[in-house]
Amino acid sequence: MGDAKRKRGRKPKNHNPAETLESPSSTTALDDVFSVSNVELIPSPTTTTTTTTTISTSSSPAAAATTARPRGRPKKLPKIPENPEPLPLQQPPAILSPSRRVPNGNAIAVGGGGGGAEVKVKKRGSDTKYLATVLAIGTECDIAMLTVNDDEFWEGVSPVEFGELPALQDAVTVVGYPIGGDTISVTSGVVSRIEILSYVHGSTELLGLQIDAAINSGNSGGPAFNDKGNCVGIAFQSLKHEDVENIGYVIPTPVIQHFIQDYEKNKAYTGFPILGVEWQKMENPDLRAAMGMKPDQKGVRIRRVDPTAPESGVLKSSDIILSFDGVDIANDGTVPFRHGERIGFSYLVSQKYTGDSSAIKVLRDSEILNFNIKLASHRRLIPAHNKGRPPSYYILAGFVFTTVSVPYLRSEYGKDYEYEAPVKLLDKLLHSMPQSPDEQLVVVSQVLVADINIGYEDIVNTQVLAFNGKPVKNLKSLAEMVENCDDEFLKFDLEYEQIVVLRTKTAKAATRDILATHCIPSAISDDLKA
Repeated sequence: MGDAKRKRGRKPKNHNPAETLESPSSTTALDDVFSVSNVELIPSPTTTTTTTTTISTSSSPAAAATTARPRGRPKKLPKIPENPEPLPLQQPPAILSPSRRVPNGNAIAVGGGGGGAEVKVKKRGSDTKYLATVLAIGTECDIAMLTVNDDEFWEGVSPVEFGELPALQDAVTVVGYPIGGDTISVTSGVVSRIEILSYVHGSTELLGLQIDAAINSGNSGGPAFNDKGNCVGIAFQSLKHEDVENIGYVIPTPVIQHFIQDYEKNKAYTGFPILGVEWQKMENPDLRAAMGMKPDQKGVRIRRVDPTAPESGVLKSSDIILSFDGVDIANDGTVPFRHGERIGFSYLVSQKYTGDSSAIKVLRDSEILNFNIKLASHRRLIPAHNKGRPPSYYILAGFVFTTVSVPYLRSEYGKDYEYEAPVKLLDKLLHSMPQSPDEQLVVVSQVLVADINIGYEDIVNTQVLAFNGKPVKNLKSLAEMVENCDDEFLKFDLEYEQIVVLRTKTAKAATRDILATHCIPSAISDDLKA
């Protein structure tokens, strides 16, 4: 009976630790930590990023375009947009961890140089706010880089020094302003685990430190120091579960330095590359024998290869990856890591930079092959972020067409979208791979009130498969096909064998009236007009 009111999606299950990680940014007060603090986002008058303040990246397109109430279920209020695109480095930067899309966070001062979208920051113990500039935003690693051009800000500020990756049981001290407050808070603990960790904000897996020092809302972006006073990481998320307490996570220095060096090397943040394959363990002896592996051979089997990844040209399903850059991979997918430790081989991939080449040895049909593969960043069918851009949309006869992203799912179904969203969308989120670099998942987000679409008003978040018999590749191609159509009828094939048919002349004429009624300035988003 308790599930009788659930309309769609999977039934919730008990969370495991990987599913209950939360980003502890404060929403109640501005944070303040170490050398740089109280980060407040403001629109920049000199950059194009000010458009992110007008349409939320996490809200539905129609809600962003109009304040009129459409038919169907009410839309949630827009959330604060994500940070804008990175811009060239000019002045000494600071680093912060923007674990949630809220306009505040902690920061630490580091050496370097940078210019871009603006924020306000202030130093601990100061009542003066300074204009800062966002230089780079690493959505995957949950880090952003800032700079302040005012020389007065840097007076008396000493940059932190990064320490080496700590060992288990090493003492750490986390500095921040948990649960708001005006005075600094210091908590201490030890490193309890070092592993490949799920970064909730970026939907990626990178090296992370688990510590037993308390990390709460307001600690996010604050530094973690070792007993020598060197920074060994940035606090960014914690584990919220009824059976555990005082488990927090820190972005370690190798990830931070990769972010900084990537920016210095490319004059922009390019991201962490991945090996575009899905793989399975080869621990079962019968499986190894069936795949033609010798007793002394170890590795992992490729299940699928991303069609858009550079690896798709050389790697195949059922290839056995034996080594990466000369490092042998075990049957459980791990590689040696420091003395007496092992870690997932994706750590080796994450140490590379986008565009780098790597040597991969595979076993195919009992033959050993060597390939040199160029690495690239991950391309998802349903992206984890909109990278600060407003949502794309196209409106015809009250039908609001848009693309699916994680921010969109979160705005539609809340923070538990993994359980509330339709099963088909969740399956595509978790398992589908794009078949081309420009493929998007296009849906009818909602249907605005109009006489022409009577009978269609219950269509919500339903995928558009084809238009007049032609497959829909992405939102831009759909808009172009509709605008250039001279047929008598417009026919949209939707999932679950649904169809929508509109008379062409009537639909295009009705669109103008619907836009005026709902105070929507344009039937198509600016990014699709180019």
